[in-house]
Amino acid sequence: MSARVLVVDDIEANVRLLQAKLEVEYYEVLTAPDGLIALEKAALDQPDIILLDVMMPQMDGFEVCRRLKSNAVTQHIPVVLVTALDGRRDRLTGLEAGADDFLTKPIDDVALFARVRSLTRLKRVIDELRQREASGRRLGVIEGSAARLSASGARIIVADDLAHQAERISGELALDHRPVIETDPEKALLAVRARADLLIVNAASKGFDGLRLAAQVRSDEATRHIPILAVVDQDDRPRSVKALEIGINDILSRPIDPEELAARVKTLIRQKRYSDVLRNTLDTSLELAVTDPLTGLHNRRYMNTQVGALVQRAVQGGDPVAALLVDLDHFKRINDTFGHDVGDEVLKEFAVRLATNVRGIDLACRYGGEEFVVIMPGTALKDALRIAERLRLHVAGSPFRAPGLAEPLSVTISVGVACTEGPTDTPDALLKRADEAVYEAKAHGRNQVVTRAA
Repeated sequence: MSARVLVVDDIEANVRLLQAKLEVEYYEVLTAPDGLIALEKAALDQPDIILLDVMMPQMDGFEVCRRLKSNAVTQHIPVVLVTALDGRRDRLTGLEAGADDFLTKPIDDVALFARVRSLTRLKRVIDELRQREASGRRLGVIEGSAARLSASGARIIVADDLAHQAERISGELALDHRPVIETDPEKALLAVRARADLLIVNAASKGFDGLRLAAQVRSDEATRHIPILAVVDQDDRPRSVKALEIGINDILSRPIDPEELAARVKTLIRQKRYSDVLRNTLDTSLELAVTDPLTGLHNRRYMNTQVGALVQRAVQGGDPVAALLVDLDHFKRINDTFGHDVGDEVLKEFAVRLATNVRGIDLACRYGGEEFVVIMPGTALKDALRIAERLRLHVAGSPFRAPGLAEPLSVTISVGVACTEGPTDTPDALLKRADEAVYEAKAHGRNQVVTRAA
């Protein structure tokens, strides 16, 4: 897995050593001799991961990390602090600054590449989501920011059959989160599937294989985005490396430090919620892109993306495609007399009636204003006329009720019907014929169904 790595250190020999190790494994390496240049390069070059020395003059690595994580342009880039310091306070300071992991000098190659691969995978997921969000923003279907980074109130599953350790972890987290202890791996997996925010797993559990549970969580489509924190003995380097290789997000060494536990959990929850906001934004944007928010029907944009393929198949010898264009009669009078709130209720009620009078395979859309279109695959003209007439009778025969009105409203519709004709027909021509038929229906008194041939 290749990636772009920014190495930051004021000692050139350290930079060259790390650069040589990384380039042998085909990583692209950028370098910076101090914190200010690192901040500039991170914003400009957008590396996949930053290896950041702690002990630097003018601006130490902790401050550089804080600035990276407070800048919307760089906050998504994983930061690994590289330090000769192995003290508890330095780890906590780094975690509080937003660091994603640590490497201690002299750097172990296996640990280095395990962490780079693990954090690069996370970065690429975030990058994909951010790119899609940016595309949606340019198209005008996404508003606001995905930077909601609250890190409290999380539902955390603690999978551990070592009772005193599990209870200690749960007790430390209970003030800010909602931890649940599971000693059975199958129950733990079910609990994770039930919308967990984080899995903490004892990688050295006696009664089950904690790394196998983590691998199951990571391979399951429903849970693969859930972050995992593995508890590993401090001197068990092979297990730590294997944990990172199978996709565990972070390692917590035993004996457990309560403040380090809290800091690592906070970082993982923030990462998850950042990803969740991006995913939810994308889901919402996709829905907005194809759905009319008032009626819940498909919108004109979605119809335009679908009708072309349907008509093309029809004119190449496939089943015919019919189109109904429906216009609510005198709708402007309803708005002017009773207000737009009542008009909106009429549109919503009509959408329900429209959807219940066509088939599941038919494409019912709000075309704009009080105009609606139904594209009907595999439908001959006579069948489309029958359905249009059924819809017209349903609307005219059952008055519409709206909040605030003492009496129900009588509403009628005019419907234009057209069907594909011949090998040269097009979607535009089909809809134009249906539109011309609607105008004819209105010109002849409204509340009727009219068809128009080529």
